[in-house]
Amino acid sequence: MDNPTQKKTCPVCVPWTNPRKSFNSISRILDMARCLQRGAKALCFPNSDPGYIRLGHAKPMEVPKGHMAVYVGQPDGDTRRELVPVIYFNHPLFGELLKGSERVYGYNHPGGITIPCGYSEFEKVKVRIAAWDNCHKSSGENCSLQGRHHKYW
Repeated sequence: MDNPTQKKTCPVCVPWTNPRKSFNSISRILDMARCLQRGAKALCFPNSDPGYIRLGHAKPMEVPKGHMAVYVGQPDGDTRRELVPVIYFNHPLFGELLKGSERVYGYNHPGGITIPCGYSEFEKVKVRIAAWDNCHKSSGENCSLQGRHHKYW
């Protein structure tokens, strides 16, 4: 097994580092050209580095169990991928966001679920849903949100 800290060398370049090996001049020039080409490819496409992500080729994060990925953003602007707990899809506030998506994109929209709203508005809805869920989970305590007649509750 290779030592991960050991530097790998190009097999074509090895004769250049070992002066005892002799080649005729044409094959030495061809070998040198291959070595330079391999080095140039390594500079342009360093795929061997596991932490390297080429621009525009980032892998989306995995969706944890109990969540769904949605895209949030204005129809004419950039969208942002967000992970949402599946339970939120049953909440009336999130239902309003989904109705907006239906109005803008319809049911035959290619790709994932896209919510046509600003990111800050989406975050406010998520915070309100989380507060509502936390309030109703603590049934033993008096919830200050109960009895409010706000359009979001």
